[in-house]
Amino acid sequence: MTAPHGAQFRPLSLPSSMKGPDAEEFREFTRVRNAVYREISGSDNDALTPEELLPFYQPTPEEIRHIWVVLVDGRIVGRVGVDIPLEEGSRGVFWLIELLEAVQGRGIGTAAYALVEETARSHGRTVLQSWAQHPDAPGPRLTPPTGFGSIPEDRVARFYLRNGYTLEQIERESAFELRGSDDEAVDGEASGATVARLLADATAAATGYRVVQWQVPTPSEHVAGYAWMKSRMSTDTPMGALEFDEEVWDAARVERHDLKATSGGRTMLVTAAQHIDTGDLVAFNELVIGSDATGASHQEDTLVLREHRGHRLGMLVKCAGLQTWHSRIAPHSPRVITYNAEENRPMLDINEAIGFVPIAYNGAWKKVLT
Repeated sequence: MTAPHGAQFRPLSLPSSMKGPDAEEFREFTRVRNAVYREISGSDNDALTPEELLPFYQPTPEEIRHIWVVLVDGRIVGRVGVDIPLEEGSRGVFWLIELLEAVQGRGIGTAAYALVEETARSHGRTVLQSWAQHPDAPGPRLTPPTGFGSIPEDRVARFYLRNGYTLEQIERESAFELRGSDDEAVDGEASGATVARLLADATAAATGYRVVQWQVPTPSEHVAGYAWMKSRMSTDTPMGALEFDEEVWDAARVERHDLKATSGGRTMLVTAAQHIDTGDLVAFNELVIGSDATGASHQEDTLVLREHRGHRLGMLVKCAGLQTWHSRIAPHSPRVITYNAEENRPMLDINEAIGFVPIAYNGAWKKVLT
């Protein structure tokens, strides 16, 4: 497919591994992906190596993942992606369009978006959802129906609005600066001392629960409990008017999830709260880092099952995870990055008490096709 200014969209050629002769395109694809995020955020917090990224493009029973490279004069300058969830009755897709700044403003994004809608319609899908970072800027602002947070009406926002989208939710990106020593105090208290104090308080409050931890792959005795908690991420988190299918997780899906980390050279720690009387896992937190031990860490899913809320379990698993992470697993990582819905005040309260500070805001956008 040809776009304005001679740009072309071509399905990405996926190598079987990064060691083969067919891996060069994927290596360049990853370099451009990282460069786009660096242009948006001014950091490499979201950078991945090709080896880390490739497992996320392997086929799975849960979704169909379409991905195109955007080419200008034979060079990769961006990517277009459309994910088709395969849960029963699903009517949605998730998509992205990412372009280097040097080729923006030429109509390439508009042509790419036509490809997104064409793909959604070909799969019989009518709910299109997408996320984008909106760096702070002066001028008019947009507020979602949740009433929490706002973003500037910037170039990216105008693109969504022009294509019939509504802003449904604001997502906060936060960072927690890890310190090389508990003696390095910030605002009167070292970060490690803060985590230790909050962990002690949460442990005292969480009577009837204990902390269990593992590095993926998940031990067999925890697979069923972890699978159930992962499935609740699609039902028990604030989502405004966004639409997510209820996910079904089993042992095979947990294994695929774990392999995405381990086969790419990443390290993931899962910290869970276990209800002592029943043995059930009822809360969890994930921390992950890539093969570069000096890179940013990411706090991924965190959830307390609804029926076990009110016992400080969110604080318990977050602080226990951070303490183990910094002391034993990733002592040289400078920071932890996490994302939360702006209306998720219980989780943001925990993050802010620990020392996470907001560094960026993303808009969640939705369109229903007619």
